Amino acid sequence: MRDAIAAGLAEIACGAGEILRGYHGGDCPHKLKPDGSPASLADARSEEFIVEALTQRWPGIPVIAEENSCEAATAELFFLVDPLDGTRDFLAGIPEYSVNIGLICNDRPIAAALAAPGLFRVWYAGTEAVEAPIRKGRPGEPRPIAVRAPPRDGLVALVSRMHGDRDTDNCLDGLPIALRRVASSALKFGLLAAGEADVYVRCVPTMEWDTAAGDHILAVAGGCVVGPDGERLTYGHRSRLYRNGPFAAFGACGQAPAVALPERCTVSYRERRRAGEATPDETSARS
Repeated sequence: MRDAIAAGLAEIACGAGEILRGYHGGDCPHKLKPDGSPASLADARSEEFIVEALTQRWPGIPVIAEENSCEAATAELFFLVDPLDGTRDFLAGIPEYSVNIGLICNDRPIAAALAAPGLFRVWYAGTEAVEAPIRKGRPGEPRPIAVRAPPRDGLVALVSRMHGDRDTDNCLDGLPIALRRVASSALKFGLLAAGEADVYVRCVPTMEWDTAAGDHILAVAGGCVVGPDGERLTYGHRSRLYRNGPFAAFGACGQAPAVALPERCTVSYRERRRAGEATPDETSARS
C-alpha cells in the first residue's frame, strides 16, 4: 500500500509541476514574506491543486502545506507539502525547483514524492525507491534507484546556490570532498538517492516540508539524513512551527559520524550581507 500511495503522490506532484511550468520563465507575480523569502502566485496555485487532490484521494488526513496551511495540527497520519521549493531560483528562470509531498506516520515519513518539473524527473518511495521521467505531466516508467558507495577519489558534495554559510563550509572542510556541485531545492535529495552525489549539509534554516519527502526517498534508497545528535530527523513539531535544525544527508550512512553539525541553525552569507554584517571573506563567498 505504501508504494501505491507513493505512486499516487508522484502523480499529484507531477500535476502540480505542470502548473508551475506554466508560470516558469515568465513574469510571475510574487511578494516577500516577513522572513524575506518570496511567495509567488505559482506557489499558491500549486498548493491549491495539491491540497485539493490529497483531500479528494485521502479524506480525513490533515495537510500541512507551506503557503496557507502551516498552522494546521498534526495527527497520527498527516501530509507535509512544499508546493514550490526553490522559489528564488524559479523566479530567476532556473529549472532546479521541486514539488515535495510526504506522508508522515507519527514522526517519520512513510511515503513520498519529489518532482523536478523543470528537469522532467520525479523520485518517489514507499518501501522501494524509484525514479521516473515526467512525460506530458505524468510519471513515466519507473526504475529502481539506490545510493552509491563513496568514490575512492573523493566525495561529491551538493551545495546551495542561494544559501551558503560558514558552518556548512566548515563541516564540508572536514570531509574528503573532491567536488562541490551547485544544486537547488530538495532536488539534492533526489540526486543523492539516485547515486549522483554523496553528501548534502545544511546549517541554515529549513522547514519540515522542505525535507520530509527527500528524507524518506533517500532513506529508502539506502542513505540517511541526520541532525546534530546523529539521529534521523523527526517531523510534526508544531511547537517549533515545523522548523528543522541543522542536518546532513549522506548516500553512505557510514560517513555521518565524520560531520560535527552545530546545535543551532546559522545565518547564510546572503543574509549577513543584507544585514551589513559580512566579513570581507564572507562578502566574496559563494551566496
